[in-house]
Amino acid sequence: MRGSAFGKAKDSDDDDEVTVSVDRDRFMDEFFEQVEEIRGFIDKISENVEEVKRKHSAILASPNPDEKTKEELEELMSDIKKTANKVRSKLKSIEQSIEQEEGLNRSSADLRIRKTQHSTLSRKFVEVMSEYNATQTDYRERCKGRIQRQLEITGRTTTSEELEDMLESGNPAIFSSGIIMDSNITKQALNEIETRHSEIIKLENSIRELHDMFMDMAMLVESQGEMIDRIEYNVEHSVDYVERAVSDTKKAVKYQSKARRVSHGPGWAHLPLPALLTPPSQAQGPAGTLPCPRQPGTALQVPGACVTPGPWEQPRSPGLHS
Repeated sequence: MRGSAFGKAKDSDDDDEVTVSVDRDRFMDEFFEQVEEIRGFIDKISENVEEVKRKHSAILASPNPDEKTKEELEELMSDIKKTANKVRSKLKSIEQSIEQEEGLNRSSADLRIRKTQHSTLSRKFVEVMSEYNATQTDYRERCKGRIQRQLEITGRTTTSEELEDMLESGNPAIFSSGIIMDSNITKQALNEIETRHSEIIKLENSIRELHDMFMDMAMLVESQGEMIDRIEYNVEHSVDYVERAVSDTKKAVKYQSKARRVSHGPGWAHLPLPALLTPPSQAQGPAGTLPCPRQPGTALQVPGACVTPGPWEQPRSPGLHS
């Protein structure tokens, strides 16, 4: 009866372990699906950033870019913003889940995997957004350069600092003040100035909207840097340890092989067991001892190879045969 109860309890424990294992596997499967989704979003942002670069070049190549190109650029920027917010939200969710488990002092291989994946995705996300930010900054500088050249066409020379102050004012009229509209060239130059100024305003709004999110993720990745460095350090030293262990093993095998060749050399092969076990102090025994074998090619005796016959081994008389 007691054995039956014990068996049922054991079966119940086994069922619980199976259930926990299945739940954990399902949880990790869902986690990796989420990782792939986030990676897909980041790849999409990267592709859009490359398309933004092409749109920037097309707009700068034309004094009066068509509205369709500008609308497509705005759509790309809007899509990047939406996708970036999705990525940030999902990374935040994973981060909170990890912090909860760490707060409960839980440590497992699954948790380490999730932390590593989260860190990798966060770094990749910040790299893509850094590229986007650099693209926007470069476009702003190129627009600013075009405005400065067009102002020179109208006869107005400005320094980089003065132009920056004019851009920050947000007032397009400031560019035409003091300029006499005496030619079509002047009017065309002012039209392009207004276009570039409008582009810069939109660009700055976009940069401002993404700034907080970008800084938040950049700080997260920076805080993860020490952990990543520790992981890399441990991996490198583990590799060094394994290489040393392999080297030591090869040396041990080499020494063992040499010892085996010595032990099977001439002079040792046919000695009786007691001869091999006799200490060196008995190397020079009295009359009746077994002859000491000599090392090959020398007149030297092999140490410890001479032995006095035991009581069961009496020296045989010459001429007697069994």
